[in-house]
Amino acid sequence: MAAYNQLKTRSRADYPFILDYRTRWSDNDMYHHMNNSIYNFLYDSIVNTYLIKHCAFDPQTSPQYGMVVHSHNDYFGSIAFPAVAELGLRVNQIGNSSVTYEIALFEKGVETVRSVGEFIQVFVDRKTAKPNANGMRDDLRQGLQRILVEQPKRQSKI
Repeated sequence: MAAYNQLKTRSRADYPFILDYRTRWSDNDMYHHMNNSIYNFLYDSIVNTYLIKHCAFDPQTSPQYGMVVHSHNDYFGSIAFPAVAELGLRVNQIGNSSVTYEIALFEKGVETVRSVGEFIQVFVDRKTAKPNANGMRDDLRQGLQRILVEQPKRQSKI
């Protein structure tokens, strides 16, 4: 994942897939902002919405599904009911059976990013709950490649 200061400058243009979410009264916590647990709920929701709409994924019947193996979030500001959240999704890396997503949360009408998270899934076979030796299905890979953002090459220190 990019450095904290770089993530803080993310804009909607950095994310090829955007999804709106109208916050609910129950999303707020006692501090009058969206509870931290809701961010993970939203990250899971945008990932699965993209998989269903663009990767021929059916949560009930697809032979493979994505198991979350890592999640992380950096918070830069809060959001609260009744605001509308705009979630941005991109793929930073695709492996043989894994995918690394980056998700940003913006408040509608506000330019600055509120949070940026990382979500890593490993696609496993439904019958065994283990990665397939051939990796993820081609339709999943092709759909994910549509929102893959090329990462800058790291300079060697040697």
